[in-house]
Amino acid sequence: MRPAAATALALSDAPVTVAYAGGAAAHSAAAAERLFPEDGELFALTTFADVARATVDGSVQYGVLPIESSLVGPIAETHDLLWEFPLSIVAETAIPIRHHLVARARFPVEEIRVVRSHPAALEQCRGLLDTVPGAKAVAAATTVDAAAEVSKSEEPREAAIASERAARMYGLEVIASDVGDHPEAYTRFVSVATHTRLDGPEGDWRTAFSFVTDHRAGALHAAIEPFARHEIDLVQLVSRPIPQSPWTYRFDAVLAGHPTEPVTRETLAEVRGRVRRLRVFGSYPAGA
Repeated sequence: MRPAAATALALSDAPVTVAYAGGAAAHSAAAAERLFPEDGELFALTTFADVARATVDGSVQYGVLPIESSLVGPIAETHDLLWEFPLSIVAETAIPIRHHLVARARFPVEEIRVVRSHPAALEQCRGLLDTVPGAKAVAAATTVDAAAEVSKSEEPREAAIASERAARMYGLEVIASDVGDHPEAYTRFVSVATHTRLDGPEGDWRTAFSFVTDHRAGALHAAIEPFARHEIDLVQLVSRPIPQSPWTYRFDAVLAGHPTEPVTRETLAEVRGRVRRLRVFGSYPAGA
């Protein structure tokens, strides 16, 4: 970073260290390059959890994680990592996603036996999978991992859903282009850190938070009613189960505003008094 050119976060002129999941051809790599365009030293790790752990233990200063797809909605794993680890969102960006079907050699799509990709990518290409009902869909940690696995496979009719960049990296052929169900697909990525941004509130800001309500009728309505009354826009509201407490849920949310603004601060304080637990995940400038 300084994330999204936020020079207020600069502590020195030295490069900052940034982790993301996947190889240099991953969509996360493209997001990291956009979030840290000038002074980021990027490190590719294997999984989203690896990125969270490396950020928390100080191996890197920032992590980059996908948090929402314009087609399939929230990325559940990232939401759960934000809850599990002491991380704060400090920046966001959205990048277009183009999915291609890639394999070691060209062959008719209908002959595919195995399709590998990240679960979100598989979900975004349901139309393609419906055309090859005999093919087995296999989840991979990232779309780049899927391409790597196909490049090493001895199965001649195995393919991956990945980017053209990943295909080039692993010497694969594009056997079908733009196989996503919708051509205008985007994924929103966030940069996370162990510190919280204190700059702002000039401009358009977002504040991410999570809360847990009592298990009673009207509890959710009571929790979010103050936002409507104070005319604060909730731009996202996601429910996630709490693994340690079966059949109970937390709600991850993003509001349009900054916690130092009086109306936002007072509203969050009111909500805190109506829920069992409220945790802020950080504030950051709204991405384009």
